[in-house]
Amino acid sequence: MKPRSLLLVFGLLVFLSGCIVYSFYPLYTKDDLFPNDLLVGKWMDGDSSIWEFEFNYQGKERPANRDSTAFILQIKEKGQADFGRPKLLVHVLKLDGTYFLDFYLEEYFDDDNLTLFDLHVMPIHSFARLRLAGDSAQLNWFSPDWLEDGLQHRKIHIRHEKNEDHLLLTAKPRDLQKFVIKYANNEDAFEKGLDFTLKRLK
Repeated sequence: MKPRSLLLVFGLLVFLSGCIVYSFYPLYTKDDLFPNDLLVGKWMDGDSSIWEFEFNYQGKERPANRDSTAFILQIKEKGQADFGRPKLLVHVLKLDGTYFLDFYLEEYFDDDNLTLFDLHVMPIHSFARLRLAGDSAQLNWFSPDWLEDGLQHRKIHIRHEKNEDHLLLTAKPRDLQKFVIKYANNEDAFEKGLDFTLKRLK
């Protein structure tokens, strides 16, 4: 599966894929959030997919009720007529001078047509490092292989649960923040092939 396709459905494949580090808790607390428009608008990745970030709106009235500390992300792949149903809730936070994004599956379920499969999907968080330069944004996700190796050799200490196939971080936000700050500039900590360079569309 291509990385861009994986991102579109990672909430559905959380326990079927090992390409992203997943967390039960968010990377942020309410105190970490701040109003911003860093990502608002449309961006294009290297595969010509369109990423649209818009403010998270509460209810139908706009713009008075917009939450400018959070974005709704939709992705339209090249050749796709409309944005797909899955939506991600994205929060921006800045830790020790580095921006990070927290992703959470905002909308997947069709409440009127729930299936047994739907009932076995639990939305969780992932987070990526964000680097901005003019009209470019680079996103990098932490590597689960790097994390698992560090945990196994006791080089990394962070609360988690692991069964035979899957690893899930269970640390609370403040401990997660200590973790990402410590490894923010360690390029070995990030998944190769799962990085995105986005260009802002005028």
